[in-house]
Amino acid sequence: MSENRALQRAHILANHILRSPPLPSSLSLAREVCLQYSPPELNESYGFDVKEMRRLLDGHNTEDRDWLYGLMMQSNLFNRKERGGKIFVSPDYNQTMEQQREITMKRIWYLLEKGVYRGWLTDSGPEAELKKLALLEVCGIYDHSLSIKLGVHFFLWGNAVKFFGTKRHHEKWLKNTEDYVVKGCFAMTELGHGSNVRGIETVTTYDPRTGEFVINTPCESAQKYWIGGAAKHATHTIVFSQLNINGTNQGVHAFIAQIRDEDGNICPNIRVADCGHKIGLNGVDNGRIWFDNLRIPRENLLNSVADVSPDGEYVSAIKDPDQRFGAFMAPLTSGRVTIASSAIYSAKVGLAIALRYSLSRRAFSVKANGPEVLLLDYPSHQRRLLPLLAKTYAMSFAANDLKMIYVKRTPETNKAIHVVSSGLKAVLTWHNMHTLQECREAVGGQGVKTENLVGQLKGEFDVQTTFEGDNNVLMQQVSKALFAEYVSCKKRNKPFRGLGLEHMNSSRPVLPTQLSSSTLRCSQFQKNVFCLRERDLLERFTSEVAQLQGRGESRESSFLVNHELAEDLGKAFTEKAILQTILDAEAKLPAGSMKDVLGLVRSMYALISIEEDPSFLRYGYLSRDNVGDVRREVSKLCGELRPHALALVSSFGIPDAFLGPIAFNWVEANAWSSV
Repeated sequence: MSENRALQRAHILANHILRSPPLPSSLSLAREVCLQYSPPELNESYGFDVKEMRRLLDGHNTEDRDWLYGLMMQSNLFNRKERGGKIFVSPDYNQTMEQQREITMKRIWYLLEKGVYRGWLTDSGPEAELKKLALLEVCGIYDHSLSIKLGVHFFLWGNAVKFFGTKRHHEKWLKNTEDYVVKGCFAMTELGHGSNVRGIETVTTYDPRTGEFVINTPCESAQKYWIGGAAKHATHTIVFSQLNINGTNQGVHAFIAQIRDEDGNICPNIRVADCGHKIGLNGVDNGRIWFDNLRIPRENLLNSVADVSPDGEYVSAIKDPDQRFGAFMAPLTSGRVTIASSAIYSAKVGLAIALRYSLSRRAFSVKANGPEVLLLDYPSHQRRLLPLLAKTYAMSFAANDLKMIYVKRTPETNKAIHVVSSGLKAVLTWHNMHTLQECREAVGGQGVKTENLVGQLKGEFDVQTTFEGDNNVLMQQVSKALFAEYVSCKKRNKPFRGLGLEHMNSSRPVLPTQLSSSTLRCSQFQKNVFCLRERDLLERFTSEVAQLQGRGESRESSFLVNHELAEDLGKAFTEKAILQTILDAEAKLPAGSMKDVLGLVRSMYALISIEEDPSFLRYGYLSRDNVGDVRREVSKLCGELRPHALALVSSFGIPDAFLGPIAFNWVEANAWSSV
């Protein structure tokens, strides 16, 4: 090769001097054969029925999902483009913020005309709710801005009217909301208060002379902040405010206020400012709102929990302010449910793109003059992506389980839903961000290109870790709920029931000192080690808090001091709950290839969770040798899952058009002819 290069240089120089004929075509430095894209399907086999696995993963409404995918692919509103001989649909993130907002609203109108939202607020029952959740998930796979705009309008504004309001509100607002006659937003967060809703500073008083409430923003920190829809499109908002009646603060209540007229003009006594450009979600018009003694009718108080009579008397069947606040917050669980689920679908998009790319892209040769090796045939690449794939599978079952208990909720299950949804929202959104970052790196420089999605999705979904509750705060809420349950059961000498703590009624699990491959893959061992971790951390946490309280510290102060234990416990609780859902899914399958592969996935989830949590070594549940055994077993599982990688991501059921061009013919997608 070096002789050829020297000869060519000499020939070029001679040609320049002597104007001799060009170099013969037979002397070329080009490769004999250029790189060609080879579809993974040519070399990879499906060891199980991917359609059945997709139904298991989606959990519900597969046909409705496919219908909505089709509607999007049919319309140029969804930015259809051809790359490498395939059609793709994804938002044009090169548009300005204003353009992204307008096209998002046009897409909402298009889906309205197609009947996508029919029954989203006016139908009830588990089937109607599951269909709504499925369609929202598809919207989020296409564009997070689209699903957030819909989520604010239907799940925050709409559900607030539905669950906080009574018949008079339902009749006036629900159908008009479903038909977008009114466009709603949800003004809870303030500049000075986010997770601490009790502390919001907006103040509402009642004027018995006119029968009106008067809403006021008393200081700059009380301005409503990050209100989706407020900057441009919303006509009405739910206002969360302290209610002051005759000098007594009755706590946080919810009101309906109009902020724009039918022509889009901002109403009197309202000020609105734009939150501006963001790292993602620029199709959502987040705004800030100030209320300058805004007067609204008495009937605009959402009064399912409490009311104010025409003469100004405060009335509520719930006398305890804490319980009253809890009653207001309970219906907001839907936000955490939808966020947890959408995070997993985002991770699926990232993994589908990165794994398909790794099954067609080659790099380096193992032998001299040998063929270059597929990325996914490198053990290091398997280690990067396949554990994340297994975790995504396990978390899919957890998200589905959460949706099922949510749509079948009763007053008795509200507490469990709050705790489980808090834990899953935190763990699943953290997992999504970790997955997207690893996928971005795993596809190299192509991950930086917006049209390939994985890099862009990081900015689009980052907000999930803090909205609807900061993840660290949510994990502490989980631990506080477990603490309260533990103390209550011990005090009353009653067995544990609920929150998955029933295992604590039995003796403490004893783990074997030697961990063979078969032991590590045994579902009972996995359950035992997860239960042991949760049990021990809960006992440690309650003991530490009790000791501090015994020395005169308040309970809240004791919780704060033990925040590390609290977060470890929240993680242990949530990961055990996730493990149980994939075990349940596996148990329902008949013997066969799908059950076998899911068993590998479940073992990978369990063991990678053990490997990644220092608690197992820190508190002595496993020895150093045990942890080494776990690490080696994870690597073995990577090799066993490698042949199923394509089938596992194909089972996500996401149409090719919703992935990035590098998931397919990345050579043709970047050819000169595509410029």
